[in-house]
Amino acid sequence: MTRPILADAFDHHVWATGRLLDACLALDPAQLETAVPGTYGSILDTMRHLVGADASYLSVISGGAYAPIDEDAMDLAALRAVMEAHGPGWAAVVAGDLDADRILVRHRPDGSESHAPLGIRLAQVLHHGTDHRSQVCTALTTLGVEPPSIDAWDLAWEQGRLIEVAAPD
Repeated sequence: MTRPILADAFDHHVWATGRLLDACLALDPAQLETAVPGTYGSILDTMRHLVGADASYLSVISGGAYAPIDEDAMDLAALRAVMEAHGPGWAAVVAGDLDADRILVRHRPDGSESHAPLGIRLAQVLHHGTDHRSQVCTALTTLGVEPPSIDAWDLAWEQGRLIEVAAPD
């Protein structure tokens, strides 16, 4: 049986966010408050936003199988646990019926709604995660902290799914 076409993309999304959270766990409280102009906010606020949005996206896309979280009250370890728990949820989503044009509705607490096709929502999950992980990596760099290697090649290498062959002599 072949893997779903989006399995690697969503495996990477969860894995990269987890690796970045792990790197941030080593920071002190002052470092977690570092914000870089042009980014979402502090490292902590950005990570809370990234995982909170992921929970919201997964809740809508899974039909409520995963609940939104109160990210404002969570520390990095709790965010890490939530993101890890999202792995099976995203795996189930991408293994399911992916009618890209199926309209999904997000109901907000204020009574407003957003209506968007599944394909757009899935694209947004990946874009949103990549954008905010990049912002946190930028903030880490300004602190003199080497960001973790989190691109898709790194995941493939770690999984033994990337083979490099040297040029012949």
